[in-house]
Amino acid sequence: MKTVAVVTDSTAYIPSDILDEYDITMIPLSVIFGNESYLEEKEIKAEEFFDHIRNDEDLPKTSQPSIGSFVEAYEKLSQNHEEVITITLSSGISGTFQSAHSAGAMVEDVDVHVFDSEISCMMQGFYVLEAARMAQEGERGAVILERLTAMKEKGMPAYFVVDDLSHLHRGGRLNAAQLFVGNLLQVKPVLTFENKKIVPYEKIRTKKKALNKILSLVDEDAKHGEHIKLTVIHANNIEEAEKLKGKIEADYSNIEVILSYFGPVIATHLGEGSLGIGWYRP
Repeated sequence: MKTVAVVTDSTAYIPSDILDEYDITMIPLSVIFGNESYLEEKEIKAEEFFDHIRNDEDLPKTSQPSIGSFVEAYEKLSQNHEEVITITLSSGISGTFQSAHSAGAMVEDVDVHVFDSEISCMMQGFYVLEAARMAQEGERGAVILERLTAMKEKGMPAYFVVDDLSHLHRGGRLNAAQLFVGNLLQVKPVLTFENKKIVPYEKIRTKKKALNKILSLVDEDAKHGEHIKLTVIHANNIEEAEKLKGKIEADYSNIEVILSYFGPVIATHLGEGSLGIGWYRP
């Protein structure tokens, strides 16, 4: 019997082959277009999502997984596991953490531990992959949680450049005047996670300058020579993401770069063309 099972939600955006390789259970969030609801990563992929929003005047809504979906997963995993570690996106931007926690109290045959990543996307995925690797090596839940906490305390910075201000406007985060001025001045907001929420870090003229600002922050960590795991994340912007990945790899021999993407739920709020960079020191 494998001691610990690892569960995460879909916003970690871990490819299905890696989920299978590490035996990770993924619980999807949903995007809702009008009366139609789709489970991201299962019923709608990023490419289909971007096609959909180009032809829809209304921004889709997003929805956290039900408590029942977690209960079902935990009960199934209890047949072959003693413990479950569930790693969710930040509790400051979604109720997924609370759903996972409530579900854990409803099952009796397995010990459920829920870890709030306080972040999302592939940075959340870094926690998931580390937990899954340790679980495969036979580590107990307490040891895995201790490691995840140490990763969090050491820091996992993440910054996002929003390419299309209209999504922030349609989502109620910019008024019409701010949208007009922002587009006129080519303002590209740099966003980050702070106290579990997505907040503005800096408003910068032009996308190039915004990305250079983020790269300067990467450089501050990289220049010390420690090994760094970094992800470049894109919202249907693979060409620019690959260029950014190539530049970082060329400039830093101590940085391991993983290319990832914003799926439907997170892209609903950031918009097509957005780019993100997140990293940590293992």
